Amino acid sequence: MENLVSLKVLDLSYSSLSGQVPRSLGNLLQLTYLDLSVNQLSGQILRSLGNLLQLTHLDFWQNQLSGQIPRSLGNILQLTYLNLRQNQLNGQIPRSFGNLLQLTHLDLSQNQLSGQILRSLGNLLQLTHLDLGWNKLSGQIPLSILNLTQLEYMKISNNSLQGSIPNKVTAFPNLIYLYLDDNLLNGTLPSWLYTAPSLKTVYLSQNQFSGHIKEFQSKSLELIALENNKLQGPLPSSIFQLLNLAHLLLSSNNLSGVIEFRMFSNLSNLKYLDLSYNSLSLTSNTTSTVNHILPNLTDLLLSSCNLSEFPQFLKGLKSLESLDLSCNKIEGNIPQWTQEVGNDSLTYLNVSHNSLTEVEHFPWKNIEVLDLSSNLISGNLPIPFSTINFFLISNNSFNGEVSSLICNVSSLRILDLSHNNLSGTIPQCFGNLSNSLRFLNLKKNKFYRTIPPKFAKGCRLSNFNLNGNLLEGPLTPSILNCRGLEVEIC
Repeated sequence: MENLVSLKVLDLSYSSLSGQVPRSLGNLLQLTYLDLSVNQLSGQILRSLGNLLQLTHLDFWQNQLSGQIPRSLGNILQLTYLNLRQNQLNGQIPRSFGNLLQLTHLDLSQNQLSGQILRSLGNLLQLTHLDLGWNKLSGQIPLSILNLTQLEYMKISNNSLQGSIPNKVTAFPNLIYLYLDDNLLNGTLPSWLYTAPSLKTVYLSQNQFSGHIKEFQSKSLELIALENNKLQGPLPSSIFQLLNLAHLLLSSNNLSGVIEFRMFSNLSNLKYLDLSYNSLSLTSNTTSTVNHILPNLTDLLLSSCNLSEFPQFLKGLKSLESLDLSCNKIEGNIPQWTQEVGNDSLTYLNVSHNSLTEVEHFPWKNIEVLDLSSNLISGNLPIPFSTINFFLISNNSFNGEVSSLICNVSSLRILDLSHNNLSGTIPQCFGNLSNSLRFLNLKKNKFYRTIPPKFAKGCRLSNFNLNGNLLEGPLTPSILNCRGLEVEIC
């Protein structure tokens, strides 16, 4: 490679390269483009790369490089694209990076970088893409970041940043994507968040933001994720006028007020709605427009929303995939019309911690997770479709024997029948499920006679709880086939 001194473009991405970066690269002084991404290169980044003063594009994405980022990279003043994403780099971001005034794309994410975000990054006025996510950065976001008026993409997620987000009403006029989730940021949401004209994605989840959510002026928003903060007060009326909104995630705050489902009638593009674990009260006072509310919704999460019935507008949700109505005040039977809800698409249903009393059968053909636990349901145990992975019915009043037909559900991973009134013998065929089952809880029922079953070789069962039954006799020796198993019998 030392003979290629006139080389200008070198692209060896996706080439299965391993070992250290060749030292001879530092001699290719005419190089303008260097891409070694998606290889298995290890060791440190060469300091001599700082001699490649003609370089405009440098990409080491997805290797196994370690050590600190050399300060000499700050000498490459023509650099417009720098990607060191997904390596094992540590130490601080070099101060010399503040000299890279031509830089438009900077990605240092998914490393182990520490220290504070440089104030001098505010010098990079041409920057359109900044990704520092998934590192160990701490301290505050510097005020100088407000200088980056060309920024379209900013991601500093999954760090330990503290303090408030710098605020200026006219900040970030070109910002489209904002990710500051999973930090320790606090204070109120910045005013520019509501006015940035190009903003489509706002991800500020898992922080400590407080105060009210104010009215959004931008109509371009497609995703708002503010869950797991300390926000309070009512939802702003402007949210219900964001016609492009596809994802709204507001769970685990202290939001309050009454929301009628008809208020969402303009949001025909909404696919994901999560209002769980707030102090909201949701009501469903609509029948005539039931089929016109949120027709494209795929995920509806309304846990702990003070619901007293199954919302009527569910009838129109033919494409629903996930439905969580747990921890509400829903009483009585599961309505017959729920069979129409996501009949071919529903894979997740959680109605646990309500006061449901009866369920006749499960009409959802592709259900994978079904949680009916902590209700008042009685009667014989219904057999779910063969697609189910998690079947949770603990803390109910199911009675009678468990049909051996349940063993036809070969995809079962977790089966929790604990704290019911089930009786009879434990089906011998449970042993045939041990290659798929990870968790089997039969605690606090009325099962009697010997302890089955015979466990198959390759058993994957890790937890088997028989506590609080009327069983007798020894454990089968085949239980030794389950090498990681914990058993509770007493």
